[in-house]
Amino acid sequence: MINLFFKKVIYYFLNIPEKKGKVLLSGFSRGLQNVIFEGRNIVPDRCNFSGIIKIGYATTLGYNNLLGGDITIGKYCQLGADVALHATNHPISFMSTYINSNLFDGELKQLKENNKIVIGNDVWIGHGVIIVGNVTVGNGAILAAGAVVTKDVLPYSVVAGVPARDIRKRFSDAIITEIEALNWWDKSEKELAAIKPLFLKDFTNRHSIYE
Repeated sequence: MINLFFKKVIYYFLNIPEKKGKVLLSGFSRGLQNVIFEGRNIVPDRCNFSGIIKIGYATTLGYNNLLGGDITIGKYCQLGADVALHATNHPISFMSTYINSNLFDGELKQLKENNKIVIGNDVWIGHGVIIVGNVTVGNGAILAAGAVVTKDVLPYSVVAGVPARDIRKRFSDAIITEIEALNWWDKSEKELAAIKPLFLKDFTNRHSIYE
Protein backbone atom coordinates (compact mmCIF):
# COMPACT_ATOMS: atom_id res chain seq x y z
CA MET A 1 0.00 0.00 0.00
CA ILE A 2 2.84 2.40 0.83
CA ASN A 3 4.55 1.71 -2.49
CA LEU A 4 1.29 2.29 -4.33
CA PHE A 5 0.83 5.59 -2.50
CA PHE A 6 4.30 6.82 -3.49
CA LYS A 7 3.72 5.73 -7.10
CA LYS A 8 0.54 7.80 -7.20
CA VAL A 9 2.33 10.80 -5.71
CA ILE A 10 5.19 10.55 -8.23
CA TYR A 11 2.76 10.12 -11.13
CA TYR A 12 0.79 13.16 -9.95
CA PHE A 13 3.85 15.40 -9.93
CA LEU A 14 5.10 14.03 -13.26
CA ASN A 15 1.83 15.05 -14.90
CA ILE A 16 1.66 18.61 -13.60
CA PRO A 17 1.91 20.78 -16.73
CA GLU A 18 5.17 22.70 -16.91
CA LYS A 19 6.02 25.53 -19.28
CA LYS A 20 9.45 25.07 -20.84
CA GLY A 21 10.27 27.81 -23.29
CA LYS A 22 7.66 27.70 -26.04
CA VAL A 23 6.15 24.36 -24.96
CA LEU A 24 3.67 23.21 -22.32
CA LEU A 25 4.87 19.79 -21.14
CA SER A 26 3.22 17.24 -18.90
CA GLY A 27 4.41 13.79 -17.91
CA PHE A 28 7.56 12.30 -19.39
CA SER A 29 8.56 12.48 -23.05
CA ARG A 30 11.79 11.52 -24.78
CA GLY A 31 13.86 13.12 -27.52
CA LEU A 32 12.64 16.69 -27.10
CA GLN A 33 16.10 17.89 -28.15
CA ASN A 34 15.30 16.60 -31.66
CA VAL A 35 12.36 18.99 -32.07
CA ILE A 36 12.11 22.62 -33.12
CA PHE A 37 8.94 24.09 -31.63
CA GLU A 38 7.50 27.31 -33.07
CA GLY A 39 5.58 28.14 -29.90
CA ARG A 40 2.35 27.60 -27.97
CA ASN A 41 2.73 23.87 -28.43
CA ILE A 42 1.43 21.21 -26.06
CA VAL A 43 3.26 17.91 -25.49
CA PRO A 44 1.49 15.47 -23.13
CA ASP A 45 2.87 12.35 -21.45
CA ARG A 46 4.86 9.62 -23.22
CA CYS A 47 5.66 11.27 -26.54
CA ASN A 48 8.81 10.06 -28.27
CA PHE A 49 10.83 11.99 -30.85
CA SER A 50 13.78 10.90 -32.99
CA GLY A 51 15.27 12.42 -36.13
CA ILE A 52 14.81 15.98 -37.35
CA ILE A 53 11.38 17.32 -36.43
CA LYS A 54 9.73 20.73 -36.72
CA ILE A 55 6.36 21.43 -35.10
CA GLY A 56 4.47 24.57 -36.12
CA TYR A 57 2.93 27.31 -34.03
CA ALA A 58 0.01 26.28 -31.76
CA THR A 59 0.12 22.66 -32.89
CA THR A 60 -0.79 20.27 -30.08
CA LEU A 61 0.19 16.62 -29.72
CA GLY A 62 -1.64 13.72 -28.11
CA TYR A 63 -0.76 11.19 -25.43
CA ASN A 64 1.83 8.61 -26.52
CA ASN A 65 2.68 10.16 -29.91
CA LEU A 66 5.67 8.68 -31.75
CA LEU A 67 7.48 10.80 -34.34
CA GLY A 68 10.54 9.39 -36.06
CA GLY A 69 12.61 10.71 -38.97
CA ASP A 70 12.47 13.87 -41.08
CA ILE A 71 9.09 15.35 -40.14
CA THR A 72 7.58 18.82 -40.53
CA ILE A 73 4.17 19.64 -39.05
CA GLY A 74 2.44 22.93 -39.82
CA LYS A 75 0.59 25.41 -37.63
CA TYR A 76 -2.65 24.88 -35.70
CA CYS A 77 -2.63 21.09 -36.12
CA GLN A 78 -4.14 18.68 -33.59
CA LEU A 79 -2.88 15.14 -33.08
CA GLY A 80 -4.89 12.57 -31.15
CA ALA A 81 -3.53 9.94 -28.78
CA ASP A 82 -1.35 7.05 -30.01
CA VAL A 83 -0.49 8.70 -33.32
CA ALA A 84 2.69 7.44 -35.01
CA LEU A 85 4.62 9.14 -37.82
CA HIS A 86 7.35 6.96 -39.34
CA ALA A 87 9.46 8.75 -41.95
CA THR A 88 12.06 5.96 -41.81
CA ASN A 89 11.54 2.31 -42.66
CA HIS A 90 13.39 -1.00 -42.65
CA PRO A 91 15.10 -1.99 -45.93
CA ILE A 92 12.99 -4.46 -47.91
CA SER A 93 15.10 -5.09 -51.04
CA PHE A 94 18.16 -6.43 -49.20
CA MET A 95 18.86 -9.84 -47.65
CA SER A 96 17.36 -8.87 -44.30
CA THR A 97 15.15 -6.21 -42.77
CA TYR A 98 17.11 -6.51 -39.50
CA ILE A 99 19.08 -3.35 -38.62
CA ASN A 100 19.77 -3.72 -34.89
CA SER A 101 23.24 -3.94 -33.34
CA ASN A 102 22.94 -7.71 -32.81
CA LEU A 103 23.80 -8.25 -36.48
CA PHE A 104 27.12 -6.92 -37.84
CA ASP A 105 27.23 -4.39 -34.97
CA GLY A 106 24.32 -2.51 -36.51
CA GLU A 107 26.14 -1.79 -39.78
CA LEU A 108 22.97 -2.61 -41.74
CA LYS A 109 21.24 0.39 -40.18
CA GLN A 110 22.70 2.47 -43.01
CA LEU A 111 20.42 0.60 -45.41
CA LYS A 112 17.15 1.81 -43.88
CA GLU A 113 14.85 4.01 -45.93
CA ASN A 114 14.89 7.72 -45.07
CA ASN A 115 11.81 9.54 -46.28
CA LYS A 116 10.10 12.81 -45.37
CA ILE A 117 6.68 13.45 -43.88
CA VAL A 118 5.19 16.92 -44.34
CA ILE A 119 1.94 17.85 -42.60
CA GLY A 120 0.24 21.09 -43.66
CA ASN A 121 -1.56 23.61 -41.47
CA ASP A 122 -4.86 23.09 -39.61
CA VAL A 123 -4.70 19.31 -39.99
CA TRP A 124 -6.64 17.05 -37.62
CA ILE A 125 -5.03 13.65 -37.09
CA GLY A 126 -7.34 11.27 -35.21
CA HIS A 127 -6.64 8.69 -32.53
CA GLY A 128 -4.30 5.89 -33.54
CA VAL A 129 -3.43 7.19 -37.00
CA ILE A 130 -0.20 5.86 -38.53
CA ILE A 131 1.64 7.70 -41.32
CA VAL A 132 4.40 5.75 -43.05
CA GLY A 133 6.86 6.68 -45.80
CA ASN A 134 7.21 9.66 -48.08
CA VAL A 135 3.89 11.43 -47.42
CA THR A 136 2.57 14.98 -47.73
CA VAL A 137 -0.70 15.91 -46.05
CA GLY A 138 -2.36 19.07 -47.35
CA ASN A 139 -3.78 21.95 -45.34
CA GLY A 140 -7.08 21.37 -43.57
CA ALA A 141 -7.13 17.61 -44.07
CA ILE A 142 -8.74 15.19 -41.64
CA LEU A 143 -7.17 11.77 -41.03
CA ALA A 144 -9.85 9.63 -39.39
CA ALA A 145 -9.09 7.56 -36.30
CA GLY A 146 -7.18 4.37 -37.02
CA ALA A 147 -6.22 5.30 -40.59
CA VAL A 148 -2.92 4.04 -42.01
CA VAL A 149 -1.69 6.72 -44.41
CA THR A 150 0.87 5.63 -47.01
CA LYS A 151 0.30 8.21 -49.78
CA ASP A 152 -0.30 11.94 -50.13
CA VAL A 153 -3.51 13.47 -48.81
CA LEU A 154 -5.07 16.38 -50.68
CA PRO A 155 -5.92 19.64 -48.87
CA TYR A 156 -9.30 19.70 -47.09
CA SER A 157 -9.99 16.03 -47.80
CA VAL A 158 -11.11 13.39 -45.32
CA VAL A 159 -9.35 10.02 -45.45
CA ALA A 160 -10.03 6.83 -43.51
CA GLY A 161 -9.24 3.11 -43.51
CA VAL A 162 -6.33 0.70 -43.90
CA PRO A 163 -4.75 1.73 -46.15
CA ALA A 164 -6.32 5.18 -46.00
CA ARG A 165 -8.51 6.26 -48.92
CA ASP A 166 -10.38 9.43 -49.79
CA ILE A 167 -13.85 9.66 -48.28
CA ARG A 168 -14.84 13.15 -49.36
CA LYS A 169 -13.80 16.77 -49.56
CA ARG A 170 -14.71 19.00 -46.63
CA PHE A 171 -15.75 21.90 -48.88
CA SER A 172 -16.35 22.84 -52.50
CA ASP A 173 -13.33 23.60 -54.67
CA ALA A 174 -14.25 27.30 -54.63
CA ILE A 175 -14.24 27.45 -50.83
CA ILE A 176 -11.00 25.48 -50.62
CA THR A 177 -9.37 27.97 -52.99
CA GLU A 178 -10.58 30.89 -50.87
CA ILE A 179 -9.31 29.40 -47.61
CA GLU A 180 -5.93 28.58 -49.14
CA ALA A 181 -5.67 32.15 -50.43
CA LEU A 182 -6.57 33.50 -46.99
CA ASN A 183 -3.62 31.75 -45.31
CA TRP A 184 -5.21 32.47 -41.93
CA TRP A 185 -2.60 30.39 -40.06
CA ASP A 186 0.04 32.99 -40.95
CA LYS A 187 -1.92 35.93 -39.56
CA SER A 188 -1.31 37.74 -36.27
CA GLU A 189 -3.77 37.58 -33.40
CA LYS A 190 -5.05 41.02 -34.31
CA GLU A 191 -5.60 39.97 -37.93
CA LEU A 192 -7.33 36.77 -36.82
CA ALA A 193 -9.67 38.75 -34.58
CA ALA A 194 -10.72 40.82 -37.59
CA ILE A 195 -11.80 37.72 -39.53
CA LYS A 196 -13.21 35.79 -36.55
CA PRO A 197 -16.77 35.77 -38.03
CA LEU A 198 -15.49 33.49 -40.81
CA PHE A 199 -14.54 30.85 -38.24
CA LEU A 200 -18.08 30.83 -36.84
CA LYS A 201 -19.79 30.14 -40.19
CA ASP A 202 -21.05 26.74 -41.27
CA PHE A 203 -19.92 26.30 -44.88
CA THR A 204 -22.38 23.49 -45.64
CA ASN A 205 -24.08 24.17 -49.00
CA ARG A 206 -22.22 27.46 -49.39
CA HIS A 207 -20.29 28.48 -52.48
CA SER A 208 -18.04 31.06 -50.83
CA ILE A 209 -16.69 31.73 -47.35
CA TYR A 210 -17.80 35.33 -47.83
CA GLU A 211 -21.50 34.60 -48.41
